[in-house]
Amino acid sequence: MQIRYLSLVLLLWIFSGAAVAQGLPPLSHSLTPMDPPIPAPPLSLPNLDEDKVALSDFGGKVVVVNFWATWCPPCRREMGSLERLHQATAASGVEVLGVNVGEDSDTIFSFLGTIDPSPTFPMLLDAEAETVDRWGVRGLPTTYVIDREGKVRYRAVGGREFDHPQILEAIRALAK
Repeated sequence: MQIRYLSLVLLLWIFSGAAVAQGLPPLSHSLTPMDPPIPAPPLSLPNLDEDKVALSDFGGKVVVVNFWATWCPPCRREMGSLERLHQATAASGVEVLGVNVGEDSDTIFSFLGTIDPSPTFPMLLDAEAETVDRWGVRGLPTTYVIDREGKVRYRAVGGREFDHPQILEAIRALAK
């Protein structure tokens, strides 16, 4: 599994370098519906304070689960919009979870200090990159939107502007 993860990291690094050299593409404003919706896989990981956080802790809420890494340019670009999504929807029963893949807490803390606005939603650590297999993550960033019943309703592979009205509307509709 480590070889598979390292191969994924290398391919993403190569492709992201090419994108940067040619100018950054715009982040998308859409989510891909899962038809039919599927049950969300289990998720239980430590946060930056080393406390376990499980998806089941958020039963009855809409949960946005974002898989990311600091070395991933679109992950870096979308992080501020995830915080704005969190701020805009927290009162309506929406939770945002960041799942960092394969990095240590020092690297993550250093990166998070550069983001404006700085993320206040939980950051979980998948240091061994085990959760990505269970969730079917094939590239970073990948984001899943889970409804109140625990089913994956949307997926987004690649960078998004999560505070775009089109995405906000889709997520708020699930929270009603």
